[in-house]
Formats: sequence, C-alpha cells, structure tokens
Amino acid sequence: MNVQAYLNKRQQLIENSLDRYLSLSGFQPYPKNLHAAMRYCVFSGGKRFRPMLTLVVGEFFGAKPKSLLPFACALELIHTYSLIHDDLPALDNDDLRRGQPSAHKQFGEGIALLAGDALLTEAFSLMTRRQAVGQLEAGLVLDLIHEVADAAGIRGMVGGQSIDLEAEGLDANIEAVERIHRRKTGALILAAARVGARIAGAAPKDLKRISRYAESLGLAFQITDDLLDVAAPGGEAHGAAPCVREESKKTYPSVAGVASARARVAQLLKKCLKEVEPYGGEADLLRDIARFVAERAV
Repeated sequence: MNVQAYLNKRQQLIENSLDRYLSLSGFQPYPKNLHAAMRYCVFSGGKRFRPMLTLVVGEFFGAKPKSLLPFACALELIHTYSLIHDDLPALDNDDLRRGQPSAHKQFGEGIALLAGDALLTEAFSLMTRRQAVGQLEAGLVLDLIHEVADAAGIRGMVGGQSIDLEAEGLDANIEAVERIHRRKTGALILAAARVGARIAGAAPKDLKRISRYAESLGLAFQITDDLLDVAAPGGEAHGAAPCVREESKKTYPSVAGVASARARVAQLLKKCLKEVEPYGGEADLLRDIARFVAERAV
C-alpha cells in the first residue's frame, strides 16, 4: 500500500470526524470568539499523525474505525491544545503556527488560553460520550482514559514541557534531551498506538511489541522535527523563524550535532522495523510509516 495515499485517506476521515464531533458538542454562536479559536486551531492544517497512528495500529489488530475514531480524535484535540499553550508568550512565544498567526496573535492571549483549556476538556468529554464509545466495555474505556491522561499530564507531555522549560540555558547531555523528548512528544505518540491496540484487543505480547515500536517512533518523530527546523528554521513545526527562547531549547542536533541526530534516527528506524518483523508482510504499513517519519529530514 502507498503510505502517502493511505495517510491522505485516513487524514480526511479524521478531519471529517473532528468536524462532526465538534459540531455534536453543542457549539453555539456564543461565546463566539472561543468557538472560533478552537476551530481555527483544530483545522489549521495539522498532519494528524497521532490519530492516524491510532487508526493504523487499531486496524492492524482488527478494530473498526468507528470504535477507534473517538479516541483518535480526542488525542488530536489534546495535541492541539498543547500547541496553543506552547505558542503563548509564557512558553515558546511563537507568533506563527504552520505559517498562520498563532492563536494568541489571532484572538488574544486570554481566548487562546481558554481555547486550549476547552479543547483539553472536550477531549475527555469525547472519550466518555456514550454514543461514541458505547460499543466498548466500560472497564476498557476507563483504562484507556487513564492511559491518555497519564500520557498528557505530569508523567507525560506536560511534565516533559516543564522539564524542557527548566532546562533552558543549562548544560544538557543526550540522555537528558531524550528524556524530555520521550515525555514531551513521545508519550502521546506511544498512547496513540497503545490505545489503538487495546481497543482492538491485542494480546499482551503484541501490546508490548507495538509499545516498543511506538516508543522508538515517537523519539524519531521529534528528532526529525528538530532536523527539519535546522534545515529550514521553523520548518514543519512552526512555519516561522525561531524566537530567542526556542533557540535556547535543547534539541538532539543542538547537543550532539546534525550527523549524530541523523544516525540516531536511523538507529530508531531499525528498532521500529525489528519490532514488526514477526508480523511479516501484514505489517508493511507500519514499516512504511516508520520509514516515512525517519526519512522526513533526509
């Protein structure tokens, strides 16, 4: 299967589902600016990598898109909220996101902050909506929500963001950079894969295998984002020249150099491919996705 064609097809499915879920959430004209900011950020041209990974892994183990989409879209809402808050002056202070004005530049800091809060809250509303997840066992839904909360919170993404912020201006080694990346970026990517596998009822050994695959994939994803920023400042991640605060952040290329960063991505790709070897040709799409991530910055 052509990986880009698959990604395009699944991306459209996710776009349509996000639009439907947000509409079902009872969006009304009032408060106008908050709703406008939420939709502005959700539909700003993201890659939809995390929800796509939930679909790919879930379908690989036999789940139907209908059961996967509520959680896939919830993960995208959480990711979008994190980008809104990342761009605020108190954190990365980015004026642009994907080539467009960041939420706080378009709507003001207060509305941007509230839009992020609302998207995070809406994600958990979506994961508990009876008509969306009613076909899953209640115990499984509870476990999945707990896993997503862990990945998004202090033990995952938010914790990683905090460590990243505290590390500004300090010396850091590769191990410290990887710890930040595994939490700030990797935790939600790992959760996306595990959620898909768990909804599909993957066996424990398969869940462990796909978890190791996703851990390597998440780290490779962040390192290639950093490499893209080196190649074209702001690159895919922001679409604008980096601010002073961003330039002080610790990345794999800034600490170890571009050559070492590329070598680490190649190593992580091998780990991804090794984890799916037992599945033979059935795992070709998982292999293609790993290669797609690893080769973005080649």
